[in-house]
Amino acid sequence: MARSNKPIVWGLFAAGGTASAFVAPALIFVLGLAVPFGLFSPSDLAYDRVYSVVSHPLGRFVLFGYITVCLWHAAHRTRTTVHDLGIRNDRATLRVSYSAAGLGTVLAGAFLTLI
Repeated sequence: MARSNKPIVWGLFAAGGTASAFVAPALIFVLGLAVPFGLFSPSDLAYDRVYSVVSHPLGRFVLFGYITVCLWHAAHRTRTTVHDLGIRNDRATLRVSYSAAGLGTVLAGAFLTLI
């Protein structure tokens, strides 16, 4: 039986889809709706408080994981969408989309290391 990288790619795709489906609406609610409607005070999302969460090693790890799986989900979704649009050069699409996700992952790691 031939070995394949598909389980790794599908795992990242599924994790990214799940993370973006559950976390993104919560972020939109908290950052876009909860403060204007008075459910949180603006001081709850002040720069110092958010920075203290992001600068903590666990906060960095969670943020890095969220960014990474969302990038890989978007790369796989882009690859399949390009194929559905009729561009059948799968090798080039694969290289471009997954290289962009890999570069984004490296940049996210570098940025979160510098914080």
